[in-house]
Amino acid sequence: MSQAKYTNRSHTSSFWQRLLPHQLPKIHVVAMTSIAIMIAIIAALPSKEASAKRNEAEITLKFIDDSPQAALLATEETSEVTTVKKVEPDTNLVWKHQTVKSGDNLSTIFPRVSLGAGDVHALMSSTTLSKPLVDMRPGQEIQFGFNNQGELAQLKYVKTKLESYLYTRTESDTSTKNTPEYSSKYIGEHIILEPEIMTTYRESTIKDSLFLAAERAQLPHGLIMELANIFGWDVDFALDIRKGDRFALTYEEKFLNGEKIGNGNILSAEFVNQGKSFKAVRYEDSKGLANYYTPEGYSMRKAFLRAPLDFTRISSNFNLRRKHPIHKKIRAHRGVDYAAPRGTPIFSAGDGKVIASGYSKANGNYVFIQHGQRFTTKYLHLHKRKVKRGQSVKQRQVIGTLGSTGYATGPHLHYEFLVNGVHRNPRTVSLPQAKPINKKELSRFEEHTQPLMALLTQYQGASQLALASPTPNTSAKSSDN
Repeated sequence: MSQAKYTNRSHTSSFWQRLLPHQLPKIHVVAMTSIAIMIAIIAALPSKEASAKRNEAEITLKFIDDSPQAALLATEETSEVTTVKKVEPDTNLVWKHQTVKSGDNLSTIFPRVSLGAGDVHALMSSTTLSKPLVDMRPGQEIQFGFNNQGELAQLKYVKTKLESYLYTRTESDTSTKNTPEYSSKYIGEHIILEPEIMTTYRESTIKDSLFLAAERAQLPHGLIMELANIFGWDVDFALDIRKGDRFALTYEEKFLNGEKIGNGNILSAEFVNQGKSFKAVRYEDSKGLANYYTPEGYSMRKAFLRAPLDFTRISSNFNLRRKHPIHKKIRAHRGVDYAAPRGTPIFSAGDGKVIASGYSKANGNYVFIQHGQRFTTKYLHLHKRKVKRGQSVKQRQVIGTLGSTGYATGPHLHYEFLVNGVHRNPRTVSLPQAKPINKKELSRFEEHTQPLMALLTQYQGASQLALASPTPNTSAKSSDN
């Protein structure tokens, strides 16, 4: 910019000097040169109208209701947002709906509502907010609003139930409809709806399987998997679950206009496994990072997972006197076999470095990982390996898929855990303790999590009281005879 200004100044000065070389003093030449530079700068600036048009095309609108938080949210909007309001399509238009199919784009969807390539170009070239239309996914919806003349006046792209984009047609200010260069323009608006959040409680006792217990409690499948992930550092859900184990949890449900549209986070939970209670509560720290902790403030996330895969069933436990299923001889089984469908993702049990990744006749495809100085984990009979020797891996990173390579009678993962080179039972080995929450966060942690744990306890108490209450005997005869 400084280089451009310098060049313009030199050019203008020489112009005036050539024009009036002897008629004006030097100081007058300098003054007239400065005036010329100022006029050039003012002419280069966009008009208020043009600036307003550019800003209008980049508006992102966020919906908020009339709640007390509305004013606060309005003050927190970025400088690009000029208004905070609920944006709705025009009800005076005639609307046609199209569902995005596999392989669809605007060029294939527009002709289905009698619109052409020119309409697509007008929309896509009007606003930068048209970019989301390039990334449409099957199942999403496009809504077309036509005016009385049969022209496209509005288009709404429904990305999710909570997020959509509304494009409204405006008349061109530089031409009229009768001129050949006339084209429609659209203003894009980003609409984000805030759902109503309700806290829900569920509990169940395991009689047959964890999944069936969740179904009896009407707990969604995704939440039972999340529950297993939360307690997965303490409980091996593939091996340690017993009849009589139980769980209870509170979680968020999302509603929009009275209709449930999905589930949110698990807020607090308890899992009782073989008589031992494990509790967890969700906490979002002052930096906005959310994680699960014990009520005392210890992270649920530990150095190692108890099981390195999503659970289904176990075919063999840790046993130093097990008869080998192929060789029919007593051979030490220094690990745990996890039977699951072929291709099931296998996780790294903890952070570490891959020290071996290869194939052998006995082990099939295998991966060995070193975790610091003391711990080593081994994964055998993989279908495919996803990591290479020397590669660093993170906990829960997929390192391979379950298979039946090597000496294996069926698809399963053979998992070993070594401490200082000695095989230990992965189910019962003592693992490094979890880190406590930062002392600076402790008071804030207690303030936010104690009400959540108290609510869980309150629900559990009410449930136990309901179970203990005697059921009225409706078959008893009345004493008034």
